[in-house]
Amino acid sequence: MARYLIGVDFSPGDDETPMEEWTRDEVAAHLSYYEALTRELVASGELVGSTILTGPDLAKIVRSDGRGAPVVTDGPFQEFKEWLAGFQIVEVESEERAVEIAARVSAVPGRNGVPTGQPIHVRRVMDEEGPFGPDEMEDYLRHATRA
Repeated sequence: MARYLIGVDFSPGDDETPMEEWTRDEVAAHLSYYEALTRELVASGELVGSTILTGPDLAKIVRSDGRGAPVVTDGPFQEFKEWLAGFQIVEVESEERAVEIAARVSAVPGRNGVPTGQPIHVRRVMDEEGPFGPDEMEDYLRHATRA
């Protein structure tokens, strides 16, 4: 079994109307959908962990040279829509199953109950196999930096 991160950012999906402009019922339906999906993944034993993150306005950038006090700043930041809003870690039999779960997340209802079609990130979590040495890191970087 492999673990995957199912990442949700602030990209709007098909309808670019910000959630602040949704009705109370639309927000409730959105959240209820996530609650039901979470219960389903817990019941199946596939959900390892899940969290919602605070907004980028509360984020910090920390830099350190390892000798002095760290430098903590509020930015500069990438665009708001690119910030991770939350994530789930699932442990599943295949990448295909992780993609199925991500598709369910993407179909969360938005305004008027229409699925948002929001882009969802699917990334395999590194396991015990590395990279641990220079050779493994070189291979990892070769794949990670491919554009």
